[in-house]
Amino acid sequence: MIPDFHDPSLLRRALTHRSYLNEHLEATGEQDNERLEFLGDAVLDFIAGAWLFDRYPQLDEGKLTTLRAALVRVATLAEFARKLGISDRMRLGKGEIDTGGRNRSNILGDAFEAILGAIYIDRGIDACREFVIPFLEAETPSIMQDNGDRDPKSKLQEWSQGALNVTPRYKIVDASGPDHAKIFTVEVWLGDTAFAQGIGPSRQMAEQIAAREALERAVSHPADAEPLSS
Repeated sequence: MIPDFHDPSLLRRALTHRSYLNEHLEATGEQDNERLEFLGDAVLDFIAGAWLFDRYPQLDEGKLTTLRAALVRVATLAEFARKLGISDRMRLGKGEIDTGGRNRSNILGDAFEAILGAIYIDRGIDACREFVIPFLEAETPSIMQDNGDRDPKSKLQEWSQGALNVTPRYKIVDASGPDHAKIFTVEVWLGDTAFAQGIGPSRQMAEQIAAREALERAVSHPADAEPLSS
């Protein structure tokens, strides 16, 4: 449940996608939720990490890291957002709505993080814990039961070899920025198809993001997912 806000404008901002402001030029002075999302992402990582550390003292650092990654991935956060009914409350541009934006996982996941960032500003870290931990407590057992905390590359390889009889291949298609802050763009190929793309601050992270996107696409569109290219 979203707590009451001392400053309701923070919640309004957290639910405002940039597409809304692009189409509503009269909303002078309003901001989209991207900066709040940045803050909420950091708060979520801290809370999830601290909670897992206390809740599972028997797990080593590697297991805690992969479990936290499963809890804060886009698909998981989007489900949290759906449980809160965020989809119907999002302020989106008409074009985004018409193309299914209200059910798009990245938009919903970003909004969940933005709300968390807004709660942090409005009510502090304790309120953030009260908001997030019930979601973590409910989701963690099922993730552990179905090995949902395994890294995406391992899961994608298992799925693609079983379903398609192919092994994923990863290709760097872009590496931009200075040496100390490069951004890598990686495509994951299944056979002759570039199936998904990932962007990250290292090749390894970009590959994991690409694998995760490929898995989500395979689950969402098992029969008719269109490739990036072929």
